Amino acid sequence: MVFSRRNFVQSTASGLALGLAPAIRAASKSKVYRTALIGSGWWGMNILRDAMASGSCRVVAMADVDRDTLELAAEEVSGLANTKPKTYNDFRELIDKEEIEIAIIATPDHWHALNAISAIEKGAHVFVEKPTGHTVMESRAMLNAARAANRTVQVGLHRRLGPHYVSGMKFLKDGNAGQIGAVRMFVHSPGGQEMPKANGPIPDGLDWDMYCGPAPLRPFNRMIHPGGFRNFLDFANGTLGDWGVHWLDQVLWWSGEKFPKRIFSVGGRSVRGKPILTDKEQTTDAPDSQIAVYEFESFTATWEHRRFAGNSAEKHSIGCYFYGTKGTFHMGWRDGWTFYPADAKQTPVHVDAQLQEPDGHSNKLLWADFIEAIETGRRPVCDIEIGHYSTNLSLLGMLSLKLGRSIEWDGDREQVKNDEQANQLLRRPYRGSWKYPA
Repeated sequence: MVFSRRNFVQSTASGLALGLAPAIRAASKSKVYRTALIGSGWWGMNILRDAMASGSCRVVAMADVDRDTLELAAEEVSGLANTKPKTYNDFRELIDKEEIEIAIIATPDHWHALNAISAIEKGAHVFVEKPTGHTVMESRAMLNAARAANRTVQVGLHRRLGPHYVSGMKFLKDGNAGQIGAVRMFVHSPGGQEMPKANGPIPDGLDWDMYCGPAPLRPFNRMIHPGGFRNFLDFANGTLGDWGVHWLDQVLWWSGEKFPKRIFSVGGRSVRGKPILTDKEQTTDAPDSQIAVYEFESFTATWEHRRFAGNSAEKHSIGCYFYGTKGTFHMGWRDGWTFYPADAKQTPVHVDAQLQEPDGHSNKLLWADFIEAIETGRRPVCDIEIGHYSTNLSLLGMLSLKLGRSIEWDGDREQVKNDEQANQLLRRPYRGSWKYPA
């Protein structure tokens, strides 16, 4: 189907998006998978509710280092399914004791590799949140483990299944924006200077040593848990490692490429101020603004974010601009997608977003695709290899930022060319007895 401007103007946005959504068959009603949730906080429970509503899983166990969070989550599951799952503080004990067929991983980023690989090696299929790893070699180890065990691993890149993303990507790939020479990805939000907050006693029921796990053991602070870990570089990779993975993935989806040949990134904390970490207080340490440039074979892509000022001066504050010879295409989130023709006499083309509320995502579609992939043996739409390459783009941007210089990337070997210092940052030391995945 070729999308003409007239077709789009005359059609409703909802009809277009629904018509282009991927066809996913109903899951087998005869198979209900023994499922475990590792990381029972807000997002893990969002995924689990959709999994339970699909009728394809029975929740047999849950693990979390926060006892209060875990107990509340288990009570909710019991109320929904009339059976209470077993609960564990340590995910390793869950994996050792329970015969699980699916593991849902929704822990902080620095845990994804160890959680997922343990589940895969036990024989489980895995649904893991993005990013796939905190470092490049963690992510590679996850991919290798999945392939060696022939397990299905779906990564939470739900935008690959959202209806308006699917229709927008078809519009681009059909050439309606012309030849794309550059892409700009961005996420901007209001904010300001950050003042340090006092560290505090570890709450009863929280195993803080286990929360930190292989990462450095920081003093406990409410800014980190619950929910704030993404802006602490010991546990995640800031806005680029969080929001960025979704939009970097859009670039790889559109282009069909796996990796760039050169990356350069600059940024810092010009508004939030220098990071502080003492026994008494701390701030976040992720950059409050950052620009990363990715040089591919036939185009250049840039990432930018600000955690101050917002973006009211432009039409959009989140998404990707694809700059083509026929005009500019914006792939957005809650604002759908819009094509702005280069010829001012032509009418812009717009498709509204169709999202799963209240969070604005597409986890129901992602879960259905995951189950179908398990049952048919095909790769899921957001397979671990796709997640690996998209995650790598964010990690390489952070690597360049830390080095303060550009890097040349050999994507086939997954090494930085002629730069041993950079290659040392493709992994990191693990704390204590924790073993970095081979």
